[in-house]
Amino acid sequence: MIRKSFMLGILWVFFVSFSSAQVTKINYVGTFGVFGKVAMLKTRMTKKSNRYELVTDLEVHGIAKLILDNHEEQHISKGHIVNGLMVSDLYTIKQNRGSKRVLKEYKLDHKLKKVSKRVREWKKGKLVKDKKETLKFYAKNDLLTLYFNLNNAIKNKKKGKTYLFRSVGLEKQEGKAYITVPNTAQLPAYKKDLGNTAVQYAKVLIHQRNFRKKKGDILLSVAKDGFIEKSVIKDVLLYGDAKIERVR
Repeated sequence: MIRKSFMLGILWVFFVSFSSAQVTKINYVGTFGVFGKVAMLKTRMTKKSNRYELVTDLEVHGIAKLILDNHEEQHISKGHIVNGLMVSDLYTIKQNRGSKRVLKEYKLDHKLKKVSKRVREWKKGKLVKDKKETLKFYAKNDLLTLYFNLNNAIKNKKKGKTYLFRSVGLEKQEGKAYITVPNTAQLPAYKKDLGNTAVQYAKVLIHQRNFRKKKGDILLSVAKDGFIEKSVIKDVLLYGDAKIERVR
């Protein structure tokens, strides 16, 4: 429950030059209601020419480490860049928990506008599941690029409007993520949770069984450098809000 809530709220981006490629690193700390610090998100982005690679590692801490059986998770997105936006070609999720290992692989075919998914599971080193399917929807984003692209994607959008984006990794809601750009009257409510220093604010509406009333709002703030500064996931069951903040 905690793991899914945080991964849906995750936001990343980064910059530092290395050889002919640009490499950016940025970290986030996750806190969850009365539990305090429960996760650390370490993210790295590499850009070279019109290609990119995003890698995010999730480390659980404190009581979450005990509850989730020393859970480890890594998300990898690889693809190309069009008009400043990252377009995913391959999205991989690796999960380790106790004696169980899960590997999810998404391949996005933009020419045929389809996405294939393969899920493999191992228990105690033995392969117990190998399932392949074609998703019922097409998307250019995965969960990493959805958030990384956010600042550029909503920069010229109308204030006070809600826009539909699609992303692989959100199969239970047919890939739909609704993103709202607040107007002036709505801003005080965002600033109450996210602070006053951001240059851009937004809200992502998702439908997930982890959230009270079967839906959850992820409030996001974008810093001057274009990176996500903070997110607040509202109403996570009976435990209150989950928060992810950038570590300077």
